[in-house]
Amino acid sequence: QVQLVESGGGLVQAGGSLRLSCAASGRTFSTHNLAWFRQAPGKEREFVAAITWSGSSTDYEDSVKGRFSISRDNAKNTVSLQMNSLKPEDTAIYYCAAVSTFASRGALARTRQGYNYWGQGTQVTVSS
Repeated sequence: QVQLVESGGGLVQAGGSLRLSCAASGRTFSTHNLAWFRQAPGKEREFVAAITWSGSSTDYEDSVKGRFSISRDNAKNTVSLQMNSLKPEDTAIYYCAAVSTFASRGALARTRQGYNYWGQGTQVTVSS
């Protein structure tokens, strides 16, 4: 059982930076792989980044590679997404997601179906 709550969204100028955080509850948090997804108006929810339970492996969607960085702090039960060089195309509601390492079969999923715990989302708006 994992509960997720996102925070840190807001309005930022293109080229700026923003850091999102996701606070998790549950004693088994450290055994879950974590991910960030985003959904823009009129579009489907899409994969952004993921990180393994140990934090030793990460995965990024091509358009955010080199700009975004995912990290986790198991002691604080948080996962973060540092977003740099933001573009208007990054505007979306950002969601954090989790899946047990058993259910993940040892791999970082890029699909919505690969995660079974979801937060409510936080709005990120990048102005041109």
